[in-house]
Amino acid sequence: MDNGMESMLDIYLFETNSLLEQLDEILMNCEKADDFDQDSINEIFRIMHTIKGSSAMMEFNSLMTVAHRVEDLFNYVRSNGVAEKYRSGLFDLMFQCSDFLKSEVANVENNVPLTIDIGNLVEEINNMLKKISTGEDVADAPSTPSVKTSSTPAKQAANVESTQYCVKVFFDPEAQMENLRAYMLAKSISDAGIEFTYEPEDIQTNPDTLEIVKQDGFLIKFTSEELRKNALHSIEQFIYIKDYSLLEIVPQVQKAETKTVTEKAAAPQHNQAAPKQSLINVNLAKLDTLMDLVGEIVISESMITAIPTLGKINMESFSKSTRQLSKLTDELQEIVMSLRMVPVAGAFQKMNRIVRDMCKKLNKDVDLVLIGEETEVDKTIVDNIGDPLMHLVRNAMDHGIEDEATRIAAGKPAKGTVTLSAQNTGSEILITIQDDGKGMDPDKILVKAREKGLAKPDVEYSKKEIIQFVLAPGFSTKEKATEFSGRGVGMDVVKQNVEKVGGTVFIESEVGKGSQVIFKIPLSLSIVKGMQVTVGESMFTIPINNIRQSFKATDDNIMLDSNKREIVMIRNEYYPVIKLHEIYNIETDVKDIKDGILILVEVDDKSYCIFADVLLGEQQVVVKPIPKYLNKYNVKEQGIGGCAILGNGSITLILDLHNVGNNS
Repeated sequence: MDNGMESMLDIYLFETNSLLEQLDEILMNCEKADDFDQDSINEIFRIMHTIKGSSAMMEFNSLMTVAHRVEDLFNYVRSNGVAEKYRSGLFDLMFQCSDFLKSEVANVENNVPLTIDIGNLVEEINNMLKKISTGEDVADAPSTPSVKTSSTPAKQAANVESTQYCVKVFFDPEAQMENLRAYMLAKSISDAGIEFTYEPEDIQTNPDTLEIVKQDGFLIKFTSEELRKNALHSIEQFIYIKDYSLLEIVPQVQKAETKTVTEKAAAPQHNQAAPKQSLINVNLAKLDTLMDLVGEIVISESMITAIPTLGKINMESFSKSTRQLSKLTDELQEIVMSLRMVPVAGAFQKMNRIVRDMCKKLNKDVDLVLIGEETEVDKTIVDNIGDPLMHLVRNAMDHGIEDEATRIAAGKPAKGTVTLSAQNTGSEILITIQDDGKGMDPDKILVKAREKGLAKPDVEYSKKEIIQFVLAPGFSTKEKATEFSGRGVGMDVVKQNVEKVGGTVFIESEVGKGSQVIFKIPLSLSIVKGMQVTVGESMFTIPINNIRQSFKATDDNIMLDSNKREIVMIRNEYYPVIKLHEIYNIETDVKDIKDGILILVEVDDKSYCIFADVLLGEQQVVVKPIPKYLNKYNVKEQGIGGCAILGNGSITLILDLHNVGNNS
């Protein structure tokens, strides 16, 4: 496949996946309302029409055929509606079609041959069409919906002896598939109920029109100035347009004359509304490369400002320039990082479908509540929380929410609730999955944990510690594995995926009241602000978001606990002290707690003090992963989350405070 085809395939996959996600969302909303409103019907029709057209162009026959049949079905529905008794079956069929289309798109992505035998599904769609219509209607129903224009009226219009009011459209070269874009535009104008013709006339069936539209533009003709004016809104809203011009074609009997009236840039009177955002699709790999380059700029900036000899020279202009450079670098970094931020709505909305399907299979009535869908996080994080969310929602549906009779007997509403919420705290993202089901039984969990050797028989665990055992690999209290859970792999995947993006997982549960799982995920994975400290000749970075304060210890606030270990008292609270030189076996002359510096940190729900030799100050660092060959030493579990290069070329180790606290 050449680069052009690969690029077209990427666009096709992106657009089709987006459309199928949109389709699921529309179907879920319609099913909740138990009706298809006209806007939703039109949107479903448009989605199927687009998938049909683009799939035909890519020669994906199974996708094209199914989309075409569903398009036929909704062509009838949008004209005649659907009786109430058929809605449930229509919803099920549409979800079935959506699943089929998604699986076929996945096959395309994985280079797997597409399904050849689609007769059963097509027959089901045809049968549904027969059910919701009369026999006569079926016979008369148009097999291929199309825009209201055709070559015949186009030719007729070309021969009329009246002025034609035209719009010549050129599409953005980045959009590609110009003939498909032209047809989509024509469809959009047609849906607005406006009569027109266009050239080339065979854009839907003739691949050669691709070059014609690209080179000469797409000519849309109207019989009156009023019709053209009405169509301009649809044209201006079409996102793939680069520019357009308005033309008037005078009849040939008066000696054909074409006159350019005005250009898009000179016609603001048609666009009185707020300026439309210009959006483009960008390859994620390019954004990653851009992010890496910004990271290198940050390091280079640190190298320049950290040159020791510059500090001894009084150069006002140089200082001013470096401050300006630093300001611009911060702005560049902020913009680049914002490019990768996307709402969590995409990940949340997919759970609607899971809850819907499991309600039917488990015969449960559950309401899914979504809060904070607009919260934006890094694209990598959204990609990594999809599986954890799915596992937790499935667990909540299968393990947590009781059946209706049990809930009523327990004094609960018959309908269960699963709530997904996202919140930006300024330093991290909190994602919570909560249910009002039966909760987790700590006694049962502890018994199972001891059976599996996860819990020591002679150790007393707090309730909180016991519940965390459910995150261990292979743990499940379900006696029998079901289609949805019980194999003990879900929670393990949850923990691994969240930790992969630097996050942590916490579980809280009350028997009879429900459970909630909380993800705490850092806002950014690439550049962090940290406090530099030294221990002997080693340098460490402590993430600034976790630091509460730093101070020098005195005899008044140093005490010993029952195990003769040093603790410090701050504002009547006692905190353990973790000495970095002890846990990493580093040679240093600063071993007395009063000689060094203490940094009070808070991570998860734990606070403790880190003891280091010297506090160097705050610095922004670019996080680099630990080299793979060091993985065999379990450095992450030992509390090293990454490393960074400083301006003077030295290496600093970034502390993973969660593991530092666990290993103390």
